[in-house]
Amino acid sequence: HTGHRPYRCASCGKSFRWRSKLLTRWRVHTGERPFACDDCDETFRHVSQFFQHRHVHTRERPHNCSDCGESF
Repeated sequence: HTGHRPYRCASCGKSFRWRSKLLTRWRVHTGERPFACDDCDETFRHVSQFFQHRHVHTRERPHNCSDCGESF
């Protein structure tokens, strides 16, 4: 709650509370995309993007609308 952000990106000056967020930010500058899809070779900076992409290949629709029941 203090707003203290001790981790600062040397390239753009953006600061973060957690070192892990700084390391993820660094990928923006380096172009590193360490998470690769085995099915189509698309790559991602964040593991969460990779897991979301996997639904394209599995056709899984893990979320349901509570109003209409539609899956997405």
